[in-house]
Amino acid sequence: MHDHKSHDHNHGQHNHAHGHSHSHAHGHHHGDHHSARSGSKKGILIALLITASIAVLEFFGGLITNSLALLSDSGHMLSDTSSLVLSLLAIWFAARPASARRSFGFYRIEILAALLNGITLFVIAGFIIWEAYGRFFDPPAVSSGPMMLIAFIGLAANLASAWALLKKGDVKGNINYRSAYLHVLGDALGSVGAIIGGIVMWAFGWYVFDPIVSVLVALLILKGAWGVISQSLHVLMEGVPDAIDRDLVKERLERINGVQDVHDLHIWSITSGMDSLSCHLIIGEQENQQRVLQEAISMLEEHFQITHVTIQIETPLIRHSALLV
Repeated sequence: MHDHKSHDHNHGQHNHAHGHSHSHAHGHHHGDHHSARSGSKKGILIALLITASIAVLEFFGGLITNSLALLSDSGHMLSDTSSLVLSLLAIWFAARPASARRSFGFYRIEILAALLNGITLFVIAGFIIWEAYGRFFDPPAVSSGPMMLIAFIGLAANLASAWALLKKGDVKGNINYRSAYLHVLGDALGSVGAIIGGIVMWAFGWYVFDPIVSVLVALLILKGAWGVISQSLHVLMEGVPDAIDRDLVKERLERINGVQDVHDLHIWSITSGMDSLSCHLIIGEQENQQRVLQEAISMLEEHFQITHVTIQIETPLIRHSALLV
């Protein structure tokens, strides 16, 4: 295998197979990747400014009104502020070029940031539940009117942040943006809970409703956090991307005319929306290697949208040490 520099110089990656570069497809694919990230950077920056402002407002509002629902929401928003900062740092790192020591560049920083975000969500949810437990038995009085007003402002801000992220970024395809989006949505739910709690306390004086709302918000936070953590770990463990069926990929490769067997097939994600594949194809002695190679490359791109591939063409005479099947 030879190492070629990608023509766009953004990173040292390219499509290659059996010593041949196919960076035309790869360059196009990652051009989209970089433009998606620059668009998402704007969305995250807008969300960061809004979230940081409201976190401060809700924190002081929670202290003044004595509302745990508001304080828990402000704590959650403070974590969101740090997670959005992490997401921005991850985008900045991911845009840095590859080096001799890091041939894949810094794309994995995004996955590490998402994992860290998910863990911080777990910690915050635990803190909210612990604090709520103490308040269940002796619920303090809450100034429900000002609490509802601040919660309404918080909700409007959260919805504005969520809209900015949705409009500017790939919330579905990119785990880093999705973790940031989940943080903001969790905030919005926290604000809704605080508003409902404020109404109930204002109408009936049931101050126990404040810690109840806090726990419900914490459980919603935990649900989102677990999804982000499990997906991050799957990527870090080089798992097959959820959208790709490995057995189907193997079957389609074996269908190519001249291919006798497929082995050492690996499919993994470098980062969200950036999948890689490597495999060995056994073909007959008389088969045209370049034709088989081109058919495999075209099929993988067309049917599975995998453009970063490394394929080794072999005849039945080639012998390896034991390979993974």
